[in-house]
Amino acid sequence: MTATHTRPTPSAKQQWATGLAAFAAVMLFLVGLLAVFRGVMAIAEDDIFVTTRNYVFEYDLTGWGCIHLALGAIALIVTVGLFRMSMWGRVAGVAIAGLVIIANFLSLPQYPVWSVVMITLSGFIIWALCVVRADNLYDLSEDAPPRDL
Repeated sequence: MTATHTRPTPSAKQQWATGLAAFAAVMLFLVGLLAVFRGVMAIAEDDIFVTTRNYVFEYDLTGWGCIHLALGAIALIVTVGLFRMSMWGRVAGVAIAGLVIIANFLSLPQYPVWSVVMITLSGFIIWALCVVRADNLYDLSEDAPPRDL
């Protein structure tokens, strides 16, 4: 006797929630990739960034580039968890996006427009990850392993 496995059709609410979580995953991937590039730029060549005198926070751009590089690498790793719709990925995604906001706020004088763009993208990531309820998500693949909630 053969068993037929039917996949339940997701509701519109589940589709919306999964799409929003996928949006957050893609945006976190982009933010992580751009943070890696920004970190490499700061480490390799300090002349790219504008230096502002008499700013409250003074730091070495090479060291700050290492921080951006590390945050970007962690964000890229967390993206894997977000694509699997796991709870640890969502929690880590909110934490990393929050740290990216802080790092970009502190580097506003060196690259103001880019910092504002990164702060805005990270804000959207936090919003998208916090507004979606875990029970509304569904796995995108048929043979998806069970989610760890």
